[in-house]
Amino acid sequence: MTIKIERKIVKYQVQKPEETQAEKAAVAQAASSPVPTNLPPIPTTTTVRDKNGHMAQVIRMHEKLERPEVLIGSTYKIKTPISDHAMYVTINDIVLNEGTEYEQRRPFEIFINSKNLDHFQWIVALTRIISAVFRKGGDVTFLVDELKAVFDPRGGYWQPGGKFMPSIIAELGYVIERHLQTIGLLRKPQLDEHQQKLVDEKRAEYEARAKQTDAFAKSDFPEGAQLCAKCSTAAVVMMDGCMTCLNCGDSKCM
Repeated sequence: MTIKIERKIVKYQVQKPEETQAEKAAVAQAASSPVPTNLPPIPTTTTVRDKNGHMAQVIRMHEKLERPEVLIGSTYKIKTPISDHAMYVTINDIVLNEGTEYEQRRPFEIFINSKNLDHFQWIVALTRIISAVFRKGGDVTFLVDELKAVFDPRGGYWQPGGKFMPSIIAELGYVIERHLQTIGLLRKPQLDEHQQKLVDEKRAEYEARAKQTDAFAKSDFPEGAQLCAKCSTAAVVMMDGCMTCLNCGDSKCM
């Protein structure tokens, strides 16, 4: 059968033989249906069975959870050699299911304060984003790795004690990591029994070696004195143009 096309083709569609009129109508109706906006809220509580066998309602962290009037907070000081002013990081926690066996402390919000106004914009933005992630619930420990992976293109700095910090943001990640370890959301990295034993042995070996006194450390003779062939004492120095031992007086000029 030949069909004559008298108008210009502006679009086309491939029709499969297995498609039916009912399927077409269903697809068209689904495409034209509005997206529902009255979806039920995600529940913030979970029903569990406690150790006595009774059913209990456990409150989970969720963005719909209202902020209490009082929160528990911890403040950490960050002092870097690249800034004259310190930064004070305050992390406030909310206690869920207080007084029960399901009691849990979760971070709720974070604030950063500093006299240095050069970083004011990104400090405000970062604290709002991190606080929103805290209130969202779920696993928030991924923030630690994300922040610790930020490197300053101008180079990092060394902390007192010999630890290198790639950026201020990375140090903020270490602060959050320390806080999450304190409240029990993260485990502190620990060595296994074999590794701990090896480290203890090496540390004891190093300390024993450091306690050994150098034979020339408490010498009464000038530093750099050479060994005398006669009295075997490091006391030979150049004196009046001649190598002379200050211990036994031996000299090649005598």
